[in-house]
Amino acid sequence: MRRTKVFGLLAACGLFAGCLGQTQEGDQARNADAKEITLTIVANAAQGGKNARGANWLQNWVIPKFTEQQKAKGVTATIKFEQNGTGDEDFKTKVALDLKTGGGGDIIEIDGIWLGEFAQSGGIKPLADVVGDTSWDGWDKIPKAVQGLGEFDGKRYGVPMGTDGRVLFFNKKLFAQAGLPADWQPKSWQDVLDAGARLKSLPGVTPLQLNAGTAMGEATTMQGVLPALVGTGKPIYDNGKWQGDSAQMKDVLGLYQKVYGGGLGDPVLQQEANGRQRSFQLFSENKIGVLMESDYFWRSVVEPKNGVAKMADRDTAVGWALVPAKSSGSGVGGQDFVSMSGGGVRVINPNTKYPRQAWEFMQFLNSAQAVKESLAGTAQLTQRQDVNDEVLKGDPMLTFIAEKVLPITRYRPGLANYPKVSAALQQATADIVSGKSPDDAAKAYREALVKAVGEENVG
Repeated sequence: MRRTKVFGLLAACGLFAGCLGQTQEGDQARNADAKEITLTIVANAAQGGKNARGANWLQNWVIPKFTEQQKAKGVTATIKFEQNGTGDEDFKTKVALDLKTGGGGDIIEIDGIWLGEFAQSGGIKPLADVVGDTSWDGWDKIPKAVQGLGEFDGKRYGVPMGTDGRVLFFNKKLFAQAGLPADWQPKSWQDVLDAGARLKSLPGVTPLQLNAGTAMGEATTMQGVLPALVGTGKPIYDNGKWQGDSAQMKDVLGLYQKVYGGGLGDPVLQQEANGRQRSFQLFSENKIGVLMESDYFWRSVVEPKNGVAKMADRDTAVGWALVPAKSSGSGVGGQDFVSMSGGGVRVINPNTKYPRQAWEFMQFLNSAQAVKESLAGTAQLTQRQDVNDEVLKGDPMLTFIAEKVLPITRYRPGLANYPKVSAALQQATADIVSGKSPDDAAKAYREALVKAVGEENVG
């Protein structure tokens, strides 16, 4: 076993120029006492373009402040920001090529969904292997579940940049008309279905919106299948295997059948090219009772002034509840309630000339002051609970996400095959919406999964 691991490491290093000799044991201290350093941070952000707020923060606040901090220590620091404003996949390809050739920035911002793929290819390495001692008082401020965004295969690779959480949003006005409580908190899937049955009595109202089908894309997976799966106690990827046509998968597809075969959801909406956007508009028009979404829905969709589907009475008309497991205690880890989250991660390039200084810069980027400054006065979830406690105190919904959802959330497996698996899951729900049985949809899903990842990788 030891021999196999060593051979695998050498093979991976062969793919990445400069790998050998860069991160060998004891090499984390190289240039640790340098009085002149140059560090580059790479992000898919550009001033005046994509993710402009983050770009402005890096250029106008982070770089001057960190340079000043280093100067006070007698270190002349040159900090460069490599701006990008490309599509996510183009940026991912650029980062992969940089790492493969032994180049790239010292600190790189990536989507958390790419972490495992980069780790398996050898492009990035566990943080401790790169910088040595990773002790930091900031770890205590980041919830353990959120730290998972920067972890793969039990090892820490980076620091989360921020995150989100998924809940059930509901229309309190429709709930009142249906005789449902304003403080609704379902404790099982059946509770949700029962609420849907009550809402069904209201004319012109679609009781439940559970994203389904291929037109919804990743929104089907993240705002539908994956939260339901973790509610069965078995995530999509576990012990090195992708979940196939298991009993849990059939349970999830059975839930979809009850929603769309039982008249509780709108099957046509799931097949429309702009179905998700249309569901937002219908909710804002008091025509959808319950909708599963991330906090993005609250702060950017139904936001009263600037939302894409404004609700003037959002603060009084919109309620939220934790996503229940299938039944009490049936969720992953024996949880009663579950969620799924996404977000970005900062990693340190194994090829950096200044590993200790890069780690110091990473800590600065994720300090309470820096994270707060990155928000530019907006109310948004961050990776740090102490910052959330301060900046979200005026927003009860986002506070709920920070306090109740983030401690129980899970993340997508950051593996190269994930997009193929996600597409297969979306098709399985589309099959249900079009009338297939859970057994038939699960069988077709498994066949697609085996074709995508190989029989040996399917559980």
